[in-house]
Amino acid sequence: MRGIERRIADGLDPQVRSVASLFMSRWDVAVADQVPDELRNRLGIAVGKHAYRAYRELLESDRFKKLAGDGAFRQRLLFASTGTKDPNASDVLYIEALAAPDTIDTMPDSTLLAFADHGEVGDPIPPDGGDADEVLAKFEAAGIDTDELAARLQQEGKESFNKSWNELLESIKSESRRLAATG
Repeated sequence: MRGIERRIADGLDPQVRSVASLFMSRWDVAVADQVPDELRNRLGIAVGKHAYRAYRELLESDRFKKLAGDGAFRQRLLFASTGTKDPNASDVLYIEALAAPDTIDTMPDSTLLAFADHGEVGDPIPPDGGDADEVLAKFEAAGIDTDELAARLQQEGKESFNKSWNELLESIKSESRRLAATG
């Protein structure tokens, strides 16, 4: 929002499309061996619901309403990494649990095909996040520091994306050199 406010102040177009990405299954993979069975594969969904509540609150804020009045687009909440990593869990676990208005879900082909085959969309995430706080409290009681975990996952994600970016740049350079040598 600060960036859009700056664009408006500078007389620039406020219509910037963007997403805020959350990588869902990584939360559950990170704690799989640290939590009791009843909490397995529930952290990512709780984090997603909690984020959705914050997202809805942001959209209802006076600050965003002013920006929307000036023509700004909503930043969309994007649920990524929604392929289930646990072979003992439903292959459509995250897709079914995280359906909500104004969100985007990216998923691997196998998850998309599984959902087309046997997935069901139930009630969308409620604007208040439903049971997110209750479930997050259970993780805290089990010794999971979600703030520390969030910081670690963000750092790991940044490193992974940087590595991929650098590999892409190297691939482009290599192909450019090859084409220049044959041209």
